[in-house]
Amino acid sequence: MRSLLSLALLLCIAAHVRADVTLAPPFQDHAIVQRDKPLPVWGRAAPGEHVTVEFKGQRIGTTVGDDGCWLVYLEPVPASAEPAVLTVTGKNTLTVQDVLVGEVWLASGQSNMEWPVAKSADAEQEMATARFPLIREFDAANTVTDQPADTVAGMWQPCAPDTAGRFSAIAYFFARELHRKLGVPVGILNSTWGGTAIEAWTDAFTLKSTVTWPAIDARWQQSLAEFPERLANHPAELAAWKKADELAKATKTKNPLPWPRAPVGPGTPYALSGLFNGMIAPLQPYAMRGAIWYQGESNWPRPAEYAEVFPAMIRAWRAQWNQGDFPFYFVQLANFTVTNDPGGLAWAWLREAQMKALTLPNTGVAVTIDIGDPKDIHPRNKQEVGRRLALLAKAQVYDIPVDWSGPLFASARREGAAMRVSFTQAADGLTAGNKPLQAFELAGADRMFYPAAARIDRDTVVVSAPEVPAPEAVRYAWSNSPEANLFGGTGLPAAPFRSDAW
Repeated sequence: MRSLLSLALLLCIAAHVRADVTLAPPFQDHAIVQRDKPLPVWGRAAPGEHVTVEFKGQRIGTTVGDDGCWLVYLEPVPASAEPAVLTVTGKNTLTVQDVLVGEVWLASGQSNMEWPVAKSADAEQEMATARFPLIREFDAANTVTDQPADTVAGMWQPCAPDTAGRFSAIAYFFARELHRKLGVPVGILNSTWGGTAIEAWTDAFTLKSTVTWPAIDARWQQSLAEFPERLANHPAELAAWKKADELAKATKTKNPLPWPRAPVGPGTPYALSGLFNGMIAPLQPYAMRGAIWYQGESNWPRPAEYAEVFPAMIRAWRAQWNQGDFPFYFVQLANFTVTNDPGGLAWAWLREAQMKALTLPNTGVAVTIDIGDPKDIHPRNKQEVGRRLALLAKAQVYDIPVDWSGPLFASARREGAAMRVSFTQAADGLTAGNKPLQAFELAGADRMFYPAAARIDRDTVVVSAPEVPAPEAVRYAWSNSPEANLFGGTGLPAAPFRSDAW
């Protein structure tokens, strides 16, 4: 990672010394650019130099600023699968070949978004049939910087059986759904890194503007103080863990040692704003339709912080891209048994924190409470996750009449010894998968929740429990890995919810 970053910086410095014109990272052979929107094209060159950009019959020039940066905006162009050439001319000439015009989406987050097709369900068949040359992915290299960078290593790859295995699985299945329906090229900007927290993907100014900043900063200062010692001890800790793990496998026992988490400090993927600086900033303001996001597993101990930082990050990205409130669709955490959470509720609270982002315009959630793996934080069914994200885009961006959401909690009112729960997005009715409803709980004034029986009554659910004769609150799927089986009539799952504000 560091060698790639060092090489990129050296190339940038060398180009600047020679006064060569350079292009921003996404402008490479096989690129897909966004249709029907102004197209920013930018890069670096010597201050005062004149730079000309030519594409699809357009020719526009500009003068490089004193900071060595240049930027032009091309007029919108329609979708086209015909390869085109983008040419940039200054003291040297750059030619970008095989450029298509279509739909461009950013895919970002941690490991479940990074997870490749090659490790997903039915991988061999998926790769063998991945013959979609009009689907392409730009994979930004894992890069950490302490200030916003203007370059990141990466290249565009057309989708083929020998390349698709490395694509983000969710992004690929999302793009495949859109490509098949829209019939236009679809490009994915893949900027992902497993095990990372939202603080790394959020710029410094935005982090410092949140009310949670003092807590975030205090944690970071403690990590900085501990970093040298932890860095020195980590190799030995990792070696001990591997040795214990080998013995556990040989004896069919459990490894008694906890996984030695990598040190948190400068230059690591856990550095505050480090991934925004190294992997998001270099892509701005590339024209795109919107973003898809799957992240939160690394933030589960701090849901209150997430509830503030996540919407703040979305607002900041939108402002930085300067393309309005572009669509931002995210995946709610799937069901998973968290072994180091004794209460078994931490992911429920994080899921609720994620939903706070729905207060922003043009946001949407893909609920996955029914398709996780209680024993694996990386469920392999990425096809369905991509499909559910694509349903949001089809309905809300492309005006395609599809059902895009399962039932969402609207209200709960007491009816004698029961509570009746109402929903939005339930016009097609409710189902329980041909078995009794699971994962409902009731509480009275004592705030003690008990498992409850539930039945569907048209487009509502009636919930009761003998232990709670006077219910005041109802919860559904409120645990890390619930047996959740409430669905809308079209088969999309209801989102976990609680009616209490305790």
